Amino acid sequence: MHTVLVVDDETDILELVVFNLERQQFKVLTADNGISAVQIAKEKIPDLIVLDLMLPGMDGFSVYRELRADPRTNSIPVLMLTAKGEVNDRIAGLELGADDYVTKPFSPRELLLRVRALLKRTRKVTADASLKSGDFLLERNTLKLFLAGRPVDLTATEFKLLRLLVEASGEVQERDALLREVWGYSDTMLTRTLDTHVKRLREKLGKHAECIQTVRGVGYRFVSSPTPA
Repeated sequence: MHTVLVVDDETDILELVVFNLERQQFKVLTADNGISAVQIAKEKIPDLIVLDLMLPGMDGFSVYRELRADPRTNSIPVLMLTAKGEVNDRIAGLELGADDYVTKPFSPRELLLRVRALLKRTRKVTADASLKSGDFLLERNTLKLFLAGRPVDLTATEFKLLRLLVEASGEVQERDALLREVWGYSDTMLTRTLDTHVKRLREKLGKHAECIQTVRGVGYRFVSSPTPA
């Protein structure tokens, strides 16, 4: 049974989400503020977090940053809830590295589909065999990248994105294909978050950043040994 932490200060939204998740046999934890959300996440380590951005005191963005800064919680997939019309919030959340978002008001069916898609994505990532290419070793159990023996923490989304690129080493992966494989669907909003995730991957790769190459107008390509300029 998967455990989901739902964080929202609106009682009606919180009860709606909890009711529908429990109907589908999920174990549900709840928090109505950011501080409690962080504490529960670090103590219980849920399989997924549904996180409202507009929280009193410590907002959803701050909660997300806190979770990603802790090794215990930095790989937990996060589904953000945003208000209708708040495009900037959605973009900001995706740029931070959130795995997906749902806009209020939402249908319970859509929420459940997004939750299942995220859990399936994470489950598939952990089921894949270890993969090696040059200095890169992707370890399936820890969702870690080892660069020349040095461990690098990745989120589940970052891990899957890198794995797809490494598996197709030398081949250009089109944007739409990466969006469908990593996020489950292609969406204009996600084009920007794909670029953000690639940027974050490059930052984590350090001197190996050039191994992920941009093919303008098409997508990205992984090369284990970039040709010096």
